[in-house]
Amino acid sequence: MVSEPEKPSAPATGLLASTRSVFNRLSGILDTILKPVSAPFRALPGNARGAIWVVIAGLFFTVMTALIKSIGDTIPVVQILLFRQIVMTCTVMPILISGFPGILKTNHVPLHLARVLFAVIAMTCGFTAVVHLPLAEATALGFAKSLFVTIFALFLLSEVAGPRRWFAVLIGFAGVLVMVQPGPEGFNLYSVFAVAGAASAAAVMVIIRKVSQFDRSVTILSYQAILVGLIMIPPTIAYWVTPSPREWLVMAAIGVLSVFGQLSNIQGFKEGEASAVAPMDYTRLVFAALIGFIIFGEIPDIATAAGAGLIIATSLYTVRAEKRAAERKA
Repeated sequence: MVSEPEKPSAPATGLLASTRSVFNRLSGILDTILKPVSAPFRALPGNARGAIWVVIAGLFFTVMTALIKSIGDTIPVVQILLFRQIVMTCTVMPILISGFPGILKTNHVPLHLARVLFAVIAMTCGFTAVVHLPLAEATALGFAKSLFVTIFALFLLSEVAGPRRWFAVLIGFAGVLVMVQPGPEGFNLYSVFAVAGAASAAAVMVIIRKVSQFDRSVTILSYQAILVGLIMIPPTIAYWVTPSPREWLVMAAIGVLSVFGQLSNIQGFKEGEASAVAPMDYTRLVFAALIGFIIFGEIPDIATAAGAGLIIATSLYTVRAEKRAAERKA
């Protein structure tokens, strides 16, 4: 599944905070929309407000992926991603302009390049899977990201997980195998794309944790904002398809939904505790199943439901394990 919508960990939260001055302007639009219910909403506990924001973010992201699916058969995925990136880069342009070129100063260029490369792979593989797989299946396989984070963190960050957590990872990968359903004819290619996208998104998260030890969050943000779009330009030119007026509107909507999804996600983790609101991200699977059924006539099979259940259960266990580990360090 798509990688753009990540749950902010401590370093990731710092990264997203760098764009908050820009997103605060956009939040006024959401405030206007929600004004009739703002008073009762503010009366809710912080974790409840945060959970609602994360659910809203999940809806934005799911509608975004559904729109990608709706035009992905005629417009190349790289072309869709380029225009999505252009819209998202425009939202952080004031930060880039005000700090350029010093904002790019770093002694760890290879780490930044690796992060950007994995981000491109994650988005390309994840959204290709969305186009060709049922929406719920692609979304569920995308949640395998947390399983890969445990593995990659061991090698890059020397974060050692306990036996129970490794057992949970194994159970989670069993869920992946249940969904992919390898047989004599081999794997479904697009299921492999979904898993590759999840693994690449996990690599992005772990590299962010690593590079955050050395560089400012705004530097990390800038490399992605500039380089991802540049990387997408050559394949977009090579496979260019002139969009219809409707497809132009859909691509614009994809970019806008990405921005508001990120904005809602940031607000959710700002309002509530990460361990309390992060599990609400899994409501995306419910939205994906509903939209997949209503719009695309997709009905999740038993294998998808069982595999998704295993992946989500082990991912929730990982969230709780990370919370306990953080509490012990504190």
